Formats: sequence, structure tokens, C-alpha cells
Amino acid sequence: MSGPQPPRQLGRSFLALLAGIFVGILLSLGTDVLLHLIGLWPSLGQPMSNPMLLLATAYRTVYGVISSYITALLAPSQPMTHALILGFVGLAVSIVGAVATWNKVPSLGPHWYPVALVVLALPTAWLGGKLREQQLAKQ
Repeated sequence: MSGPQPPRQLGRSFLALLAGIFVGILLSLGTDVLLHLIGLWPSLGQPMSNPMLLLATAYRTVYGVISSYITALLAPSQPMTHALILGFVGLAVSIVGAVATWNKVPSLGPHWYPVALVVLALPTAWLGGKLREQQLAKQ
């Protein structure tokens, strides 16, 4: 039998998840606003082209990895579990977003974009967690 278990650190786990969510939202919305300001993105309500949506998918994928890594970095234990919990939150939000916008507003673009966000939520979370695990293994 192993020694006494450390007390659960739910507060730190919750803060790690909140930090990952905050970073993901800040990076994504910040990039969106910047692209609007420099004129690369069309005005709100205007249709987005496939290349623009591909760029948005790419940076949201990178930001998903970064957010999950930050959650894993701040997690009091089990970094991969924390990263994957963040991934499931992202998956749920992506599904809600896809359902809410499906065939509602044509200017939001083709269906592949929300589907891509749903499909990429867990792999990006896993990659962020894996990067943290590899970092810890080297220490």
C-alpha cells in the first residue's frame, strides 16, 4: 500500500483549466480582431472565403495546443488528464457552436469549418498535454 494520498487540489485544477480557457479565448479573439483591423478579414457579417477559414482553423489549432499545454503546465498533477479535460470542454463548445450556426447564417461559411473545430478539439488537447509530459520526462 502506498503512503497517504495528497489532498485533492481541486482549486488549482480549476484554475489551470480556467487559465487554458482564458488563453485560448484571448489568443483566438485577439487574432480575429487584429485580422479585422488590418483588413485581412471581412467586416462582421460578411462571408469568409475558404482560404480565410483555413487560416482561422490553423491558428485555432495552434492556440488549442498552447492552451492545453498551459493547462497541463499549471495542473497540480496529471497534466495529460487536465489537458484532455480542457479538450472535452473545447469539444462541447465546438459542438454547441456548430449546432447553433448550422444552416442559420450563410455568411458564416461552409460546414467544413465548424466540423473541423469539433474534430480538432481533442487532438490539439492531447498534443498540448503530450508536450508537457515530454518536458517533465526530460527533467
